[in-house]
Amino acid sequence: MSTDTHGSAPARPLVMSDVAARAGVSHQTVSRVVNGHPNVAPRTRERVQQAIEELGYRPNAAARALVTGSSRTIGLVTIDVDQYGPAQTMIGLEQAARAAGYSLSVAILDRAGGLTIAEAVDRFVAQSVDAVVVHTAEVQALEALEQVDPPVPLVAVQMGGEGLGTAITVGQEAGAQLAVDHLLELGHTTVHHLAGPSYSVEARRRIQGWRTALARAGAPPGELWLGDWWPSSGHAVGTDLARRIRAGEPITAVFAGNDQMALGLMVALHEQGITVPGDVSVVGFDDVPEAPYFSPPLTTVRQDFAELGRRGVGLVLARIAGEDAGSDEVDPQLLVRRSTGPVAG
Repeated sequence: MSTDTHGSAPARPLVMSDVAARAGVSHQTVSRVVNGHPNVAPRTRERVQQAIEELGYRPNAAARALVTGSSRTIGLVTIDVDQYGPAQTMIGLEQAARAAGYSLSVAILDRAGGLTIAEAVDRFVAQSVDAVVVHTAEVQALEALEQVDPPVPLVAVQMGGEGLGTAITVGQEAGAQLAVDHLLELGHTTVHHLAGPSYSVEARRRIQGWRTALARAGAPPGELWLGDWWPSSGHAVGTDLARRIRAGEPITAVFAGNDQMALGLMVALHEQGITVPGDVSVVGFDDVPEAPYFSPPLTTVRQDFAELGRRGVGLVLARIAGEDAGSDEVDPQLLVRRSTGPVAG
């Protein structure tokens, strides 16, 4: 048997009975507190938690999973966390999971190849997660999820309304309609749309909302351009628009599919001597933290990513508890700033 430098046996790991002795309660009571069982008196729970902190006790997750049948872990499969929306949604999910006593294990997929959604879900199942959340807005992901049927609850985030069972999303079409209605109410004859990439479910829904709002108002169809979510694609469209406006084309209102593309668009217009909102009104989507500080401050549609995370985890917990849980939708909000105004003249 090995010893330390003083010849004594190494200290044994802390166990639940040590916590029970410190707190003056039974082993079973400590187990209930550690595993989140509701039938523990508040003062007793507080005493056990204090003993856990004083001793520095850390439950063995594997042993706990064997006893309870729960790992208290949710697997998250996601793509494109370099974009603001997906990153904020992931943060919202992690915070909500932690508040509910769960940890979040994350698999970030590369669109260029590597691990597939099905493989990522399989790996999480092998790790004994209690549920899996798939967060992406890519069209191919919808097709992939149709082939996935894990033995644990699965919740789709940002892909609701697609027959995926339990799902949560922000109202993308409703948000686009808020943007278009605002511009039409300012007197613009029509609204043009700089959309996100064709592989994005969110981009497609915003296009549909844009078209629906124009048709409902009896406005003529606007022009559609496809960007890639990044400012550079907005800048390219803005440069071309400025040339066309100087040539006399009546382009007065643009709804951009996200704030980054709106930023690139406005910078290009400014460089070419086209004023916002004097010549062209611009609306974005997302409400990134920098949006109020754009020049001019950007009118945009806000997505509540923290609420999306809370409701997503709520659906997960309902499924874990064996309850029926269908689709849910978070309402978007229009934030009017100074990048939009009445038609000049």
